[in-house]
Amino acid sequence: MTFEQLFNLCVLFLVVIDPFGNAPMFASMARGGDAAWRRKMAYKGIAIAFAIMLVFAFTGDRLLTALGIAVPSFKIAGGVLLFLVALDMVFARHSGLRSTTDREDEEARHRADISVFPLAFPMLAGPAALTTILLTVAEARGHPSMFFAMLGILTLVMAFTLGCLLMAGGLMKLMGETGANVVDRLLGVLLAALAVQYVVDGMKASFGL
Repeated sequence: MTFEQLFNLCVLFLVVIDPFGNAPMFASMARGGDAAWRRKMAYKGIAIAFAIMLVFAFTGDRLLTALGIAVPSFKIAGGVLLFLVALDMVFARHSGLRSTTDREDEEARHRADISVFPLAFPMLAGPAALTTILLTVAEARGHPSMFFAMLGILTLVMAFTLGCLLMAGGLMKLMGETGANVVDRLLGVLLAALAVQYVVDGMKASFGL
């Protein structure tokens, strides 16, 4: 696996897991809880999200085969989904693809444990992140080094995300809502380009271009 592929994969996971965007939302949902409770929610949420992602990483290839879905077809579908996520990021809006809906937000405010819902799913291990894992697993068929490189990068990104959640209050003071949106927009542009590339690659493979 080349350095460029590793870099692209790292950027992709950073974008779809979105630690900078999720930290402010976590800070908002955890407001009112003491420091120990916030740490517990962060650790537990990361652990559950990581477990969900690992399940998809190890079963994704079998899932696509069982459903009879060709890799090029999934690349096209995944590229379209990731492009919609990119639009959300560029326009700083929340459609439920990357974050919770208004009703889910309201439900989360009355929960004593936000680690499973909405933190682990859909905020961290959401549709975009799981789609990215399935796409990467599909590309890694017959290339164990690429698969384990993906797991290593995913682990690093999740560790970085944990750090962002633990420092959510400080990040909010440093970046503010506007700063977080600016970072999201920049990452959204990168994700849009990667999503289009997935669609182009899928079209080429499907039609032999």
